[in-house]
Amino acid sequence: REVTERLEEVVKIWTKQIRQVLVESEQIRREADDVGPSAELEHWKTRMSSFNSLLDEIKSSRVKKIISILQAARSKTLKQWKELDGSITKAANEAKDNVRYLYTLDKFFGPLAKASPVTMQEHIPSLMNTICMIYCTSSYYNTSEHMTSLFLKITNQMINTCKVYLCEG
Repeated sequence: REVTERLEEVVKIWTKQIRQVLVESEQIRREADDVGPSAELEHWKTRMSSFNSLLDEIKSSRVKKIISILQAARSKTLKQWKELDGSITKAANEAKDNVRYLYTLDKFFGPLAKASPVTMQEHIPSLMNTICMIYCTSSYYNTSEHMTSLFLKITNQMINTCKVYLCEG
């Protein structure tokens, strides 16, 4: 009984820490007004890494042993634990999926940053087709919020490239 109570306290601490990670991951990002689209990819890569590390920890033998003991003791703390495990898994899957789709745009980020306004135009139809494909096929990235953020960053990059072109020309 005493061991079960100690293990429940450990799981409660983990639950609190995991909830904090989930809450922080859902907060609105603060970014510079002129940040480009590669920042979107970097954000999701960082998030994927964080959630994958958290999943690795949750799946570790040490954590599994504690959860098994609490299952045998029919602990009530496991209901919250299972919900959080599902939330972490969903967040990790979302980040992985978004990184996979955003990598398909990566080939456009260089030309957007380095091309002249005239040559930049050549890449826009392919870029739009790729964004359309992401919107139509992605399980997670096809929200208004994500698309707006992406288009804003692409526009920022195009404006910055044009500014550099005008100032150097």
